Amino acid sequence: MKKISLSIAIVLMMGLSAFAAKNDETDVNKEAVRSFHREFVNAKNVKWEQKVGYVKVEFTLNDQVLFAYYNNDGQMTAIVRNIVSDQLPISLLTSLKNDYTTFWISDLFEIASNDQTNYYVTLENADKKIVLRSSGIDSWEVYSKTKKTAE
Repeated sequence: MKKISLSIAIVLMMGLSAFAAKNDETDVNKEAVRSFHREFVNAKNVKWEQKVGYVKVEFTLNDQVLFAYYNNDGQMTAIVRNIVSDQLPISLLTSLKNDYTTFWISDLFEIASNDQTNYYVTLENADKKIVLRSSGIDSWEVYSKTKKTAE
């Protein structure tokens, strides 16, 4: 009897999680959906999130996960992708290697918005966490800085 109850519980949980994970485009702004399908014809694994004032779309294109953001008028405001350090412009990569030798990269992404591309990198060491934002492709500026606390 316990096995049957457990099996039923598992089936119900799987059904509920599938329902909760529904990423249906019918629940989001129609203008954003139209724009997305026009701009990213070959997108796969599309997941929609309606937020207050904007729509976020996670999808795969050419084997890369991307995130597109649309306003409620259906205009794309930004596209974001995670990258590896080798994909940074040489000047930004060189600056990181020269100025932050005691840090490792824990997050790095590129944002294309308003005909401009910026990069954000999170650097960490045992004591600090620093987020840098590129200003153009030549230099970094500190976006945020936090000290790590011992736990």
